[in-house]
Amino acid sequence: MEALGLLMHGFAVLLTWKTLLLMMTGLVLGIFVGVLPGLGGPNGVAILLPLTFTMDPTSAIVMLSCIYWGALFGGAITSILFNIPGEAWSVATTFDGYPMAQQGRAAEALTAAFTSSFIGSLVAVMLITFLAPMISSFALRFGPPEFFAVYLLTFCSFVGLGREAKHKTVISMSLGLLLAGIGMDTVSGQLRMTFDSAELLRGVNFLVAVIGLFGISEILLTMEERLALRGHAAGISLRVVLSVWKDLPKYWVTLFRSSFIGCWLGITPGGAIAASFMGYNLAKRFSKDRDSFGKGRIEGVFAPETAAHASGTAALLPMLALGIPGSGTAAILLGGLMVWGLNPGPLLFVEHKDFVWGLIASMYLGNVVGLVLVLTTVPIFASVLRVPFAAIAPMIVVSCAIGAYAIQNAIFDIWLMLGFGVVGYVFKKIGIPLAPFTLALVLGNRAEDAFRLSMIGAGGDLKVFWSNGLVGSITTLAIVLLFWPVIDKAVGSVTRMVRPAKA
Repeated sequence: MEALGLLMHGFAVLLTWKTLLLMMTGLVLGIFVGVLPGLGGPNGVAILLPLTFTMDPTSAIVMLSCIYWGALFGGAITSILFNIPGEAWSVATTFDGYPMAQQGRAAEALTAAFTSSFIGSLVAVMLITFLAPMISSFALRFGPPEFFAVYLLTFCSFVGLGREAKHKTVISMSLGLLLAGIGMDTVSGQLRMTFDSAELLRGVNFLVAVIGLFGISEILLTMEERLALRGHAAGISLRVVLSVWKDLPKYWVTLFRSSFIGCWLGITPGGAIAASFMGYNLAKRFSKDRDSFGKGRIEGVFAPETAAHASGTAALLPMLALGIPGSGTAAILLGGLMVWGLNPGPLLFVEHKDFVWGLIASMYLGNVVGLVLVLTTVPIFASVLRVPFAAIAPMIVVSCAIGAYAIQNAIFDIWLMLGFGVVGYVFKKIGIPLAPFTLALVLGNRAEDAFRLSMIGAGGDLKVFWSNGLVGSITTLAIVLLFWPVIDKAVGSVTRMVRPAKA
């Protein structure tokens, strides 16, 4: 009851014209940040952080958190309209969102993305509100073995639950893991596969690769088809929005499952990227019509967006309660809190109650205002599809180049982006899936570090991955998912043998 009273007090503090104006400003900036490929929520918050140093802590954190919410919403726009993920976690949204745009259903796909983003974030904020003490203590149980088990579960779910040819999935994932090893080894400090190139010391940036793999490759494929834009102009109306909302109850299981996955991986933290891919894969695995995924199924937009946004929001919980940032953006917000003299951790909830509950209240308001804002501006984004591709293609290339350069201020990244564009084009032509490649590229280093630290701590004994009930259950589930096609086939054979016997 005390928490609810403090939350209501937080709402009362926030309901001023000044705060609402800061929210709107933050959301508009965030949407722009999310739309521009490569910039992303963490970079956008980092760039705009100095603007808030003259503000009081509550106003500053409200504006920064709304930039974050706006970036979460905006990342889906280019993914759906142009097959270019505006955010790393928007990759899975392209699988069905872009085909929907090609079928003239861009407005429907955007509405589904924004609505599911709102639902995922809302569930996570409710979780933060009511379960903070219990979840914070649970997060303390995660060490290197638990982190590796989560990453292993993500990789194995891709191989075992994916509908693509298993050997192609393994090839794609192996190449991603190989490229993830380029640069300085974070455990030993040794250089790997840099070939005496100073530019490769930093390794291969995931966002640079994603922009090339999805954005540039799509332009190359479209150019091959004589600059024919396969998408169609999409009109948006209240009828479209209400139609999507009317169908939401049909997908309540998917929304609930993806929200759970997102919150779990946000708190642990497994990350929004892993959450979006896992949410999409499980939705596809348990669907009665799996073959329709990847061809413009709206459930394929609901699942990854809900999971990614639940994870992105839930990542703020360990930052506030433990001082452990669960994401890049959470780490930047943590730095901002410390600049304002606030030390995140258990004492924050005791010493600065008004601030914490004001921030949580801003999460609710920011999501509601953000949903209304993006839905009312959908026509602006949908109208982009009316521009001839021959005119828009150079703008996309320039946008991609700016995004790639802005990540590390390196010209080399632009060339790397173009190289990945060619790789993506070849992969699409020969039928090798891009999703396992991108997943391995972003999680490869983290998984390797977690594995090696686990081995160092256990003296090389693999039993550490079954050393307690938590890590053991996750590792066992990962192995089951890896061999799920074999298990499913064996169970099916036994069932067919038993049925005639009963008859």
